[in-house]
Amino acid sequence: MTIIKNARIITGCGTVIENGEIAFDDKIRYVGKEYTGAADEVIDASGLTVTPGLIDAHCHVGLFGDAVGFESADANEDSDPIMPQLRAIDGINPQDRAFCEARRAGITSVVTGPGSANAVGGQFAAVKTAGVCVDDMVIKAPCAMKMALGENPKTVYNDRNQSPITRMGTMALIRELLFKAVNYRDALARYKEDSEENEKPDFDIKLEAMLPVVNKDIPVKIHAHRADDICSAVRLAKEFDIRVTIEHCSDGDIIADVLEREKIPVMLGPTLTDRSKPELKNLSFGTYKNLSDRGIRTAIITDHPEITIENLPLCAALAVQNGMDKDKALSAITLTAAENCGIADRVGSLEAGKDADIAVFTGSPVMFGSKCVMTFIDGKRV
Repeated sequence: MTIIKNARIITGCGTVIENGEIAFDDKIRYVGKEYTGAADEVIDASGLTVTPGLIDAHCHVGLFGDAVGFESADANEDSDPIMPQLRAIDGINPQDRAFCEARRAGITSVVTGPGSANAVGGQFAAVKTAGVCVDDMVIKAPCAMKMALGENPKTVYNDRNQSPITRMGTMALIRELLFKAVNYRDALARYKEDSEENEKPDFDIKLEAMLPVVNKDIPVKIHAHRADDICSAVRLAKEFDIRVTIEHCSDGDIIADVLEREKIPVMLGPTLTDRSKPELKNLSFGTYKNLSDRGIRTAIITDHPEITIENLPLCAALAVQNGMDKDKALSAITLTAAENCGIADRVGSLEAGKDADIAVFTGSPVMFGSKCVMTFIDGKRV
C-alpha cells in the first residue's frame, strides 16, 4: 500500500481536500483527511496537487509513430471507405515514444484509434499509457466506432475518382452500412429465437463489427467540423437510434442550440493549430467556454499528432485563459472525458475502488506553469 499525504487533492468529482491523503495499491483504497491503515511507502506531497490521471478522449497515439513516417503510419487503412472491422488494438505500438511523453505529462489513459480518411474508419480503444503489450493496457476495446463526415473522406476518395466524393456520398455509404447492420442484427435475433424457422445469416465481418453500435453498447465518434456535418451526425443518431459523440466540433458555437437540445457530448480540439483547411475557419478556444457553460458534456482533446499528446494540459489551460471554468476544464481532461468515452467506471476521478491512476502536479494542471512531478498507473509509479 502506498500513501500520498499532505497534498491538495482534487478528486475530480466535485471535492477538493486540503492536506489530504490517498491510499492505493492497484486500486484506490482511501481518499480523505487521514488514512489509518498500514503502508509500505509514504510520499510527502506538501505543497503539491494530486489529481486523477489525465485522459485524452480522442487521439491517435501509437498509430502514427513519432518521427518514423510511413513505416509506422497505421491509423488510416484507406483502401475502402467502409472499414468498421478494423481494430485499433491491432495497430497500436506501445513502444511509440508518445506514450512516454504522455506519462511525463500526467496522462494515464488515451482513447486512440483510426483516423478520418474513411467514412467508417474502425474501432477505437481506451488504453493505459504504460505497458509493453497492448492487451495488458486495454481499459475497453472497442470503446467506440469511428466515422468521418465532410472534407477528409471527400478529399481522399476524390483523388481516386471513387465514392465518396461528396457529403451526400459519404452519408449514403454510412446509411447503407447501418441499414445492413440493423437487418443483420434482427436476422440473428430471429435465428436465435427459432432456428428451425429462420436461417442464420451468413457471417459478415463488417456487420459483426457494427453490432455493438446498433445495439447501443458503444457510441460512434463522428468526425465533424462544419455545422451542417454536425447536424448530419445528429440526424444519423436519431434515424438509427445510435449513440454518437461529436469529434472536433469546430463550428460548435454555430450549432450550440442543437447540441444542447439533443444532449450530444462533444470532444473539442485540436484548437492549438493553424486553420489549415476550410472546415477549420471557425477554430476558437472561446467555443470551450460557450459549450461547457450550456451544460454540454465537453472533453478537451489533442487529436495527437495534430497537437502532441504532452500538450493536453496546455490546451486545457488555454481554454481557461479564454473563459472556460477551471473546474470544467479539469473535468474535460478527467471525469467528463471518461464519461464521454464510457470508461468512468474505472478512471477519471479519485474514488475508492477505481484504478489507481494518479497524477501529482506543482499546481492545478489547467493553470500555466504547473508541472507534473509524479504519475502512477494502476498504482505503479511510471
